[in-house]
Amino acid sequence: MGDFTLSAVHNGIMTGSTNAASRQPVLGVGAVIWNDKNEVVLIRRGKEPRKDQWSIPGGHLEWGESLHEALLREVHEETGLTVELVGLIDAVDLITQDGTGDVTRHYVLIDFIVRRIEGDLRAGSDAAEARWVHFSKLDDYPLWSETRRIIDESRLILETIAG
Repeated sequence: MGDFTLSAVHNGIMTGSTNAASRQPVLGVGAVIWNDKNEVVLIRRGKEPRKDQWSIPGGHLEWGESLHEALLREVHEETGLTVELVGLIDAVDLITQDGTGDVTRHYVLIDFIVRRIEGDLRAGSDAAEARWVHFSKLDDYPLWSETRRIIDESRLILETIAG
């Protein structure tokens, strides 16, 4: 295989050489979870990327898993909630560069609106903390600008659906 050797690990992530031409972005999903009190779930991330920062629940796709399956799994693992899919919001690139400008991480995140069906919110898996936050209080949390944009977009979509 030349200078590119793949090795699979238990969660489906593949690692390879440092040859930039052989790297591939990691595909992930994110969920903006709403309840009937105009609150959204925020988690404080327990792992990279964006460790210790507030975000929406989500994570990577596993090999052979659909976007929908990954979304439901990640939400349940990180929050303990069972949710239903409402719709697609947008896709976001998270590209991290080192001090020399070389790309060190590239995630493509597909974000969805979901509604809580059942379960009590709890932090699980790689979430250090999870809480319901009223939309009017989101400015109290230092969110990545794209996370805030996705939450705002989801609210507009829900308002359009409601008429």
